[in-house]
Amino acid sequence: MFKKLYDWVMQGCRHRHAQWYLGGVAFAESSFFPIPPDVMLAPMTLARPDRSWHYAGLTTISSVLGGVLGYYIGVYLLDVALPLIERIGYMHHYDTTVRWFSEYGFWAIFVAGFTPIPYKVFTISAGAAAMPLLPFVAGSMVGRGLRYFLIAALVRWAGPKIEPQLVRYIDAIGWLCLLLIVAVVVWLQLR
Repeated sequence: MFKKLYDWVMQGCRHRHAQWYLGGVAFAESSFFPIPPDVMLAPMTLARPDRSWHYAGLTTISSVLGGVLGYYIGVYLLDVALPLIERIGYMHHYDTTVRWFSEYGFWAIFVAGFTPIPYKVFTISAGAAAMPLLPFVAGSMVGRGLRYFLIAALVRWAGPKIEPQLVRYIDAIGWLCLLLIVAVVVWLQLR
């Protein structure tokens, strides 16, 4: 089952419009979409290592532009965004980020851009906290750029070496990941 899915994803990564989908996902994830662009960037880099830096740059720029949208959501639509943030369980992240912006500014957005912390919460919080736009964009560009270029570099370097093992064990890895996701969901529901 997972081998067919893997083959389908790898084929889709070679599609002539795949880079536009990657840019769209990166843009949307920075302000409202739950799936990070890493899940497209890594297989696209694996499928076309010669385009890895292009994909990383596209992902970075699209993500920062989406972050600016998130910033303006925080500035102008906070009353609409807060109930959604609360509904998806990110309110504690929002409260923390507002505090971080008042204390750390540029460094808070840099860390948010680089780490797997939900970046969209930071972009909306930065706008709500009235963080100056220029440091916000600079921190986002550096943090997101480091993250996506690191992913592209790692996949470009290690991808061809590990792909045969990945393909060989894809079904076991897929079932294990599915089991972990179910376990986390059950744990969160019981908590």
